Amino acid sequence: MQRRRFLQHALLLGVSAGLPVTLARAAAPVMRLDVSADSWRDKVSEAAWQVLFREATERPGSSPLNDEKRDGTFICAACYLPLFSSEHKYESGTGWPSFTRPIEDGHIGTSRDFKLIIPRTEYHCARCGGHQGHVFNDGPPPRGQRWCNNGVALSFIVSGDALPALRG
Repeated sequence: MQRRRFLQHALLLGVSAGLPVTLARAAAPVMRLDVSADSWRDKVSEAAWQVLFREATERPGSSPLNDEKRDGTFICAACYLPLFSSEHKYESGTGWPSFTRPIEDGHIGTSRDFKLIIPRTEYHCARCGGHQGHVFNDGPPPRGQRWCNNGVALSFIVSGDALPALRG
C-alpha cells in the first residue's frame, strides 16, 4: 500500500515538474484462432505441419535458422505471429535455434509436457496453437531461460522488410 502511494506521488511530481514520464502499455491481447490443424496443411510444409500440429521434433542441426545472424524477426511459420527477435537469439550448442525470451508477452502459450517422463514446459504460438519447442532454465543471464525452438516452425523476416500480414 505504501509503495503504491509512493509511486502515485512520484508520478504526479514528475508530471507537475514537466519531466518526461513513460507509462508501460500492456501488449494487445492475441486472439486465438478457431481453426483445425488440418486447415494449415496447404499453408506450411509437411515437416512444419508435423512439428506445429503433431508436436514432432526436427533433427538437431537441420535448420538453416541455427546460423541466422542477421537482425530481424522470427515469426510463426503457420499464422505469421511475431514470436522472437534476433536480439534475443543466441548459440546454445543444442542444434536448435534458441532464444532468451519471446518477443512479447502474450505471443507464446505454455503447457506441461510429460512425453519424456521428465516434466518439461512446452510452448506454442498463442494465436494458432502451433507447437514451437520447449523452454528450459539453463539459459544465459539475466533471465536464465533457453527457449529452444524447432526451426521449421519459424520463418525469418530480415530487419527492414515488412512483416507479412497475419494469416489464418
